[in-house]
Amino acid sequence: MATPVYSAAALSIPIQGNPMTFTSAALGRIKPSATLVMTSRVLELKAKGIDVIGLGAGEPDFDTPDFVKDAAIEAIRAGKTKYTNVDGTAELKQAIAAKFKRDNGLDYAPNQISVNVGGKHTLFNALVATIDPGDEVIIPAPYWVSYPDIVNFAGGTPVIIRAGADQAYKITPGQLDAAITPRTKWVLLNSPSNPTGAAYSAEELKALAEVIRRHPHVWVMADDMYEHIVYDDFKFATIAEVAPDLYDRTLTVNGCSKAYSMTGWRIGFAGGPLWLIKAMSKLQSQSTSNPCSIAQAAATAALTGDQSFLKDRARAFQVRRDLVVDRLNAIPGISCPKPEGAFYVYPDVTGLIGKKTPAGLEIQNDEMLIGYFLDEGRVAAVHGGAFGVEPAFRVSYATSESILTTACDRIAEAVDGLR
Repeated sequence: MATPVYSAAALSIPIQGNPMTFTSAALGRIKPSATLVMTSRVLELKAKGIDVIGLGAGEPDFDTPDFVKDAAIEAIRAGKTKYTNVDGTAELKQAIAAKFKRDNGLDYAPNQISVNVGGKHTLFNALVATIDPGDEVIIPAPYWVSYPDIVNFAGGTPVIIRAGADQAYKITPGQLDAAITPRTKWVLLNSPSNPTGAAYSAEELKALAEVIRRHPHVWVMADDMYEHIVYDDFKFATIAEVAPDLYDRTLTVNGCSKAYSMTGWRIGFAGGPLWLIKAMSKLQSQSTSNPCSIAQAAATAALTGDQSFLKDRARAFQVRRDLVVDRLNAIPGISCPKPEGAFYVYPDVTGLIGKKTPAGLEIQNDEMLIGYFLDEGRVAAVHGGAFGVEPAFRVSYATSESILTTACDRIAEAVDGLR
């Protein structure tokens, strides 16, 4: 029997019995993140001296702003290295409350705000604190890879609504209404989206809100992590903003990772009803305790400092988006929609399935295609099956134009080798 990745044997811990029965049922309901698996694979290849371009990681190549780094250094020198309140310092909560008011027109008191160890941790806390076995969570697909696994870990049931390229990767009110049952607890909305970059307009959110309004037992989790990375004069909106009557059953989630290039600092946050924030804090008190005190000081500076650089970075991402969309659409068999936000594209590759590699191997699905791109083109991306809609793949264009150009050249050359 193969050794499980997370078994005690793999960790060199001597135990008696079968490691497969030693790990929990909850652990067995989840799988490793496909994006992190690909990122690890790229690092392994680079460590061996192999020239590979990684387009799998959702991480901006821009550095954390200097004024944010300076705030962290100052916090260290000032001795702010002790435990803080479990779910965030008073200073950071005030900064987050001001951010919600400034950017979204939402009023959250500090005790309605939870600060966590990254946005994933925010989502994890909220779902694990509220889901019982049999509860359903509606997740539009393509989805971020962690959504269904967190629901599964909590014992809930992911209910997937598929929205393909033919509907701009966005679900319709009719689809949402048809998916809601008496067991539905949450609807999870991510806009702009990881992995597609698709974003819901204010009017589209109002239409979805009209459906949710008719089902008072259903709550909304708005994952707004890519709020500041939008293009072509698209105006970002979040559901509690456009549907104020849903405020009391909405958790508005955001963080510092993407807009402020602070992925490694691990600060996510949310605003929501007091009882839910307290429940999340209770769970966090028995898991991570407080987020890093230094990272919290840095996040406070990020949210309260000069915000003008955000638009400059969005403009840079837009140039990269246009480059990648144009180049991929020029490749026969690839159809790449132009997203409204984030830093991903999600090209459809239906036209490449069934073709054969130079070695005579038939490309049967998008996972095989991504393996071919990695082996033959030395370009790493993530296959669409990991995000719930296939055949497709996700490209992160959070890297330089020169690297993106080379990557697109390699993909084009690899596709040209298919027959």
